[in-house]
Amino acid sequence: MFEKEDYARVLDRARRKRNNNDYFRYLIIGLAVVGVIVAVILIGLAVKKGLSGGSKNREVMQTVESTEAIEDMTIDEEASRLAVEEQEQQQKEAEEAAEKQAVVDSYGNLGLVQVSGYLNVRKTPDSNGDIIGKMQENSVCQIVSQEGDWYQIHSGPVDGYIASQYVITGEDARAAALEQVKLRAVVTADNVNIRQTPELGPDNVVAQALLDERYEVVSQEDGWVQTTGGYISSDYVEVRYALNEARKMDLKAMAINQYNNLLISKVSNYLNIRSSPKDEGNANIIGKLPGKAAGEILETEDGWYKIHSGNITGYVSADSQYTATGQEAIDLAMGSASLMAIVNTDKLNVRTSPSTDASIWTQISKEERYSVVQQLDGWVQIELDGGDEDESTDGAYISTRDNNVEVRYALTEAIKFSPLEELANQQASRRNQIVNFAIKYVGNRYVWGGTSLTNGADCSGFVQSVMKNFGISLPRTSREQAKVGRAIKSSEMRPGDLIFYANSSGTVNHVAMYIGNGQIVHAASSKSGIKISTWNYRTPKTIRSVID
Repeated sequence: MFEKEDYARVLDRARRKRNNNDYFRYLIIGLAVVGVIVAVILIGLAVKKGLSGGSKNREVMQTVESTEAIEDMTIDEEASRLAVEEQEQQQKEAEEAAEKQAVVDSYGNLGLVQVSGYLNVRKTPDSNGDIIGKMQENSVCQIVSQEGDWYQIHSGPVDGYIASQYVITGEDARAAALEQVKLRAVVTADNVNIRQTPELGPDNVVAQALLDERYEVVSQEDGWVQTTGGYISSDYVEVRYALNEARKMDLKAMAINQYNNLLISKVSNYLNIRSSPKDEGNANIIGKLPGKAAGEILETEDGWYKIHSGNITGYVSADSQYTATGQEAIDLAMGSASLMAIVNTDKLNVRTSPSTDASIWTQISKEERYSVVQQLDGWVQIELDGGDEDESTDGAYISTRDNNVEVRYALTEAIKFSPLEELANQQASRRNQIVNFAIKYVGNRYVWGGTSLTNGADCSGFVQSVMKNFGISLPRTSREQAKVGRAIKSSEMRPGDLIFYANSSGTVNHVAMYIGNGQIVHAASSKSGIKISTWNYRTPKTIRSVID
């Protein structure tokens, strides 16, 4: 048995132990409560933060969605606009294609010209028939019928015949023609000027356009249509899709229509052109206007006309016995306009026959206009000069295929010429006297075998007679004259020297006298008579000095 005091001690220890256990229990409970409270606070903060971030995220998402909606709307509008424009463009192209097709369909039996250069339209189905029109490459026509190797056609203002070998027909022609339908200015007036610039004035006229001629349009501006050939007033053309067609060869009228105020020389040989409106003898002569040659009257001044002709502007007498104007000039011009080949390149080959396989026997210059003997398809035969040992001349053919020559009716114009002064140097003075004497007979006739300066001479007869007047003896023919004196270069030429030209076989058959300033005087041909030309109007064979 425990003693009483021992029991009390045990009870006391038990009580202390219980108190300690209660303390630890309460401490743990308190810590747990605090932990729960802290956890709740932390969870609350986290929840609050999460709610705040979500709101911001929603705002951002709303902004992005709004921007994307705007962009989608802009893209849709742009796509819609582009779609409309594409549709309009497609509609425009479809309408243009329909218009072009309608142009081709307007021709029943369509023919398309396939040449380099142009094709002649003739009055009859014959290579020697009169030429009444021309068709440029890719021009079209309505084929009426076929006669052998010729098509009878209607094209623009022309009804005639063309060689069938240069024309394609059928579906091939229609397909090719569709590619050639272009916006063109179709002339609606009888005659209209083509100008270098879009402004009125006599100085910028470069050509004439006739009724129903067609010119490809480059642009349209302020009452003018710019074409590939120049500017035409929009008052005189209709701009529409069209094919090119034939052009009428009323070239005499075209030659005259190039002059607004026409003057024609009425003298038999040459009319002097002076630098001032007064006669100062040889002192103020700057050029010569051949008989039946044309000029443009610029103004009238005290019995003188100021004219422009060729490369010369000067004064000629207004006396009606020397010059014609008005209707008289037109009538004279219609009778004297002739078909000429006008070269537009520095040198052009002349062949012995109308073929690129033929030999080249000389070259001609753009400084001269050459009379046309006959026109062939792609070629033209020209007159050069008459030989002195054989009245017939070689065939001289130039190609028209490369557009280096224009064949049209034209009027003769002025040539530059100033009389040579008699110098103190006796030898130079003698040369000038010979030249001035020879010039007196310009305009007189060419006569094969002749030696008369007044009644007619051929080339060698003319030179022989001129030199004889100054005590210089020459053989009768140009071939023999070419052996006299000494050979010189063109850079050494002086007035009075002789220039010789050869035929197609290389034999000398023509002679001329050098008169200075790059010119010669010679008895050219039965058509031209004694005339002034440029010294290299064709390639010389040799140059000789026979005076020294």
